[in-house]
Amino acid sequence: MKLQRKNRLRASALGALVVSGALVLTACGSDDNTKTGADGTPKASAPAPGDIKCDGAKGKLLASGSSAQKNAVDLWVKNYMAACSGVEVNYKSSSSGEGIVAFNQGTVGFAGSDSALKPEQVEDSKKICAGGQGINLPMVGGPIALGFNVAGVDKLNLDAATIANIFNDKIKKWDDEAIKKLNPGVTLPSTAIQAFHRSEDSGTTENLGKYLKAAAPDAWSYDASKKWPAPGGQAASGSAGVASQVKAVDGAIGYFELSYASSQNIKTIDVNTGASAPVKATPENASKAISAAKIAGTGSDLALKLDYATKAEGAYPIVLVTYEVVCDKGNKPETLGTVKSFLEYTASDAGQKALTDNGYAPIPTEINSKVREVIKSLA
Repeated sequence: MKLQRKNRLRASALGALVVSGALVLTACGSDDNTKTGADGTPKASAPAPGDIKCDGAKGKLLASGSSAQKNAVDLWVKNYMAACSGVEVNYKSSSSGEGIVAFNQGTVGFAGSDSALKPEQVEDSKKICAGGQGINLPMVGGPIALGFNVAGVDKLNLDAATIANIFNDKIKKWDDEAIKKLNPGVTLPSTAIQAFHRSEDSGTTENLGKYLKAAAPDAWSYDASKKWPAPGGQAASGSAGVASQVKAVDGAIGYFELSYASSQNIKTIDVNTGASAPVKATPENASKAISAAKIAGTGSDLALKLDYATKAEGAYPIVLVTYEVVCDKGNKPETLGTVKSFLEYTASDAGQKALTDNGYAPIPTEINSKVREVIKSLA
């Protein structure tokens, strides 16, 4: 389903109004959130009375998956459990892949994933979702920053083909002609490029791959995958590990959620998309790309298709959206009430505003309204 131009404009305007500070997804067990409280979790934005409906919620709800949304879920859980006495929501931050495995084994009420379910995963879910199947509900999005550490260089522009050739080990020095051409007037050293990628399966890796495949197909021949596909480079565990290496190693480049660059003062690449000027990894610029998404799923499934090859002015193309994966039908009776109650809160105005207040980004209104409708229909 294609979102109409009018809706995209309205969603972009909303994003510009409501997103302040960093639009970030803190990933991979991060403790580096600029809005954390004394206990290390995000500062709660207390919902107004009546914003959280606890009707039907009971007992303990287990969930797991994407670490990219860890602090978002921590914030929601803190607010939700404060409102719903006697209800416990336990979200285990692991990885998108592990979350989906747990969901399809029936051990969690919902899973978090940085990418939509694949057809074979949907098929597997039918064994758990009696009479139904797993569906994708987008909840929060953000930019994937390319952080770099090159002594004496404070600003760099790269295009998709050059980024691809850096990460597939074809461009090996920072003074390579391809990089120099994109950065006239910048004195680039002959320092060896140290490219860092994730060592474990990662939705962040998959979304970077989607961007490179769409925007530079001649340079990046690999299909998007959670597992790093290219030769060369060095592996580090989690976005925290990649950011730590980039911070420490001269000549380094790596990819991670924007929060790591912000919290550790890591410089980020401006992406030459073919627009009139290279695009910075900022909240507003990521919002422009997300607001132009199309709904690719059918029925209750709201998986999004992002235009990674966008040339729209000011649209930062390397983004990800995290989904909550649930059964459309056949949810376990003992947890259905809590799943619906909790997700109704996360998708509510209060839940989405809580994200904004803590440096995250809300899902565009036109998409989120459909998310709310689907949550009400869960059975």
